[in-house]
Amino acid sequence: MKNIIGVRFKKLGKIYFFNPNGLDVKKGNNVIVETAQGDEFAEVFIDNRIVEDERIVTPLKKVIRLATKQDEKHFEECKKKEKEAFETCKKKIKEHKLDMTLTDVEVKFDNSKVLFFFTADGRIDFRDLVKDLAAIYKTRIELRQIGVRDEVKRLGGNGVCGRELCCCSFLSDFEPVSIKMAKEQNISLNPSKISGNCGRLMCCLKYEDNVYQEKLKKLPHLGAIVKTEDGEGEVDGVETLKERVKVKLKDGEGYYYKRYDAKDIKVIKDNAKEIEDEEELKNKKELEELEKLEKLDTKNSNN
Repeated sequence: MKNIIGVRFKKLGKIYFFNPNGLDVKKGNNVIVETAQGDEFAEVFIDNRIVEDERIVTPLKKVIRLATKQDEKHFEECKKKEKEAFETCKKKIKEHKLDMTLTDVEVKFDNSKVLFFFTADGRIDFRDLVKDLAAIYKTRIELRQIGVRDEVKRLGGNGVCGRELCCCSFLSDFEPVSIKMAKEQNISLNPSKISGNCGRLMCCLKYEDNVYQEKLKKLPHLGAIVKTEDGEGEVDGVETLKERVKVKLKDGEGYYYKRYDAKDIKVIKDNAKEIEDEEELKNKKELEELEKLEKLDTKNSNN
């Protein structure tokens, strides 16, 4: 068992565990912590608590001290420098005619480094830009290319649901999202309806994916031939979360529809592959656009 606290270096950043080093801290306190890149200013998000050894990665870095008024003042000065460096770098990018978009700047608390974050379609030769920035700030300069998801997270905004974007409110890590998730949740495959502000597949498609995968194992696909208490019929609709299916049954020379719980029917033939192929042909153009988004999303996640 170990005593730990959790801190964030940015408002929406990932939570990191640290050894409180004997200090009793509360949520909302500011602390100075030891990191691989030097001393950093951070906000306590999880106060002192005891956790099992297997839940944390050891060895833990230590909290150096509670932040003083002087530390907080220096941190504000770093934030001010970041705004100034952002404008300076934008001018230099324009001077060097580089096809890149600056999104954020981070000045390290110990002034050991200034990081510039940017987006670009391909690789950028920014060596001359780094030389210019190093001459201005007299410290180590680092440029990092990020994906469009990270860019939107830094810029902020609201989603189609009307709420603040998930990446700007609680998501600390991005996970790959696939077209299959939208298909399984019976969502329209129109790219404009399932793409977020970043132009990639919406992160929220991932949230209920495990539930849908588990329930779909118990359900037949559209077009499957099933046996019901009223005879054989064809599955015409699936209510995944309710685990119910709508079955098309023959009645003399006509047809009628009836809903059944999945546990009350028996699958005779499930021609899922044929149905999926037919749907893909109908939506070929939309699927091609979505597959491009999915590939970009996977590439960014791997990076």
